[in-house]
Amino acid sequence: MKIALGAVSALVMITSLTSAEAADIAAGKEKAEACAACHGRNGISVSGDIPNLASQKVDYLVNQLNAFRDGTRENAIMSPIAGALSETDIANLAVFWNSLPGASGSELSELLPEINKTRVRFPQDYQETFTWYMTINFPDRKQVRKYFANDVAVQATRTGEPMPHGAVFFVEAYAAKLDAEGEPVIGPDEFFVPEKLSFYTAMEMQAGWGDGIPDLYRNGDWNYAVFSTDGQVKQGVNQAKCFACHKPLAEDSYVFSLNALAEKIKE
Repeated sequence: MKIALGAVSALVMITSLTSAEAADIAAGKEKAEACAACHGRNGISVSGDIPNLASQKVDYLVNQLNAFRDGTRENAIMSPIAGALSETDIANLAVFWNSLPGASGSELSELLPEINKTRVRFPQDYQETFTWYMTINFPDRKQVRKYFANDVAVQATRTGEPMPHGAVFFVEAYAAKLDAEGEPVIGPDEFFVPEKLSFYTAMEMQAGWGDGIPDLYRNGDWNYAVFSTDGQVKQGVNQAKCFACHKPLAEDSYVFSLNALAEKIKE
C-alpha cells in the first residue's frame, strides 16, 4: 500500500503532538540537566552562537529534535545527542523548555563547571617526546594544524589496543600565510604555509577524569583543553562541544585521527 509523503509527514506531526501533550515537565527538567552545558539550566544559552530554548514553542522543539535524530537536519554536536533521545525524552524536554520564561536582551548563562573544568596540563616537552603524525588544512578558517601523539597513544595504536590512561593527543594551530588576494599560500608539501601560532588544543585521558561528567557527554576518562600561545589554559571555552563531537567515536577510543596515526607509525 502506498502512502503519500504528505500523509506520512502529517502522521509524524500528529504522533509528536500527542506525545508532547502527555509529556512530563519534571522529567524534562531532569533530562535537560545535560543540555544545560550549552543551552543553560534555565534554557538561556551560554553563548551568542547557541539558541535559547526557554519559552520556545513545543511543536518547534519536538520537530527540530526529531530532525536531528533522524538525520533530516545535521549538526556535528546535536545529531549524536538527539540520537540518544527517545520520543518520550523529546516530548518531555519540549514542554519543560516551553514552560520557562524567555531571555531578556543579551542575557547568557554561565558555563557548567563540572564539564568545563579541565585537568589537562600543557605538555612542555611535547616537541621532543611526542610523535608528529598528521597536518590538516582548514580552508574556511585559513588555518593549518599539526597533530602529535605521546608514546602511550603511539604504542596503543601500534598494538591495536584501545587508548589507555596516560594517552595524550596535542595540536598546534597556525594562521596560514596569505597571498596578495588574501588566500592561504600553499607550500611544496601541499599544506598551507604556517605564519603565526594561534593556539594549542589537547585531549588527555587519566583514571577518574570522566567522573562527574553527564553520560550524555562523557568520553570515557578523556578531558579536553585549549591553550593560548603561552601554554596557559584559555578560559571561557565550552568543552561540551568537544565532548559532543567526540561522543560518537567510542569504538575508536573517541579519537578522530586514529587511522592517520596508524598509517604514520607504519612508515
